[in-house]
Amino acid sequence: MPRAKLMHGSADDTETAFYDALGRADIEAMMALWADDEEIVCVHPGAPRLVGHAAIRGAYESLFERGGVHIRTRQVHVSRNMSTSIHNLVEDVNRSGDLGQEMHILTTNAYLKTPKGWRIVLHHASIAPGQAPEDILATSLLH
Repeated sequence: MPRAKLMHGSADDTETAFYDALGRADIEAMMALWADDEEIVCVHPGAPRLVGHAAIRGAYESLFERGGVHIRTRQVHVSRNMSTSIHNLVEDVNRSGDLGQEMHILTTNAYLKTPKGWRIVLHHASIAPGQAPEDILATSLLH
C-alpha cells in the first residue's frame, strides 16, 4: 500500500496493509505500520506478551523465516472514535498458501491515529477452540 495513502488513510487501510505484509513476509512493511512508541504490544497464539519494537520485530522475523502467512479476515467488528479504532475479528489462517483453512484465530487489533497516520498499538491473537464460529450475517439473513 502506498505510504501516502497510509498517511491520510484509515485504520481499515492500515489493517489491510498489515495482513498484506503478513502474506508477503515483508518485515519492513510490517514494522512501518506500528506506532512509534515502545509501549506497543503483540500477543501471538500460545506465546508470551511482547512489548516494544525490538521484541515484536524479532517475533515477526522468526515467523517470516518460514514464509508468508495467508490470512482471510471475517466477522470484523469495529469500535472507533476520532483517535482510536478497535477491530475484533476472526482470522482463518493458512500457512501453505492453498485455499484450505488450517485454523481460526480470534484477534483484536487496536489502532491509534498519529501524525503519521493510523498505526498499530496492539495485536492480540488467540487460537479459538472447536469449530470456526459461523458468520453471523450469513446465518441471520432472511433472503
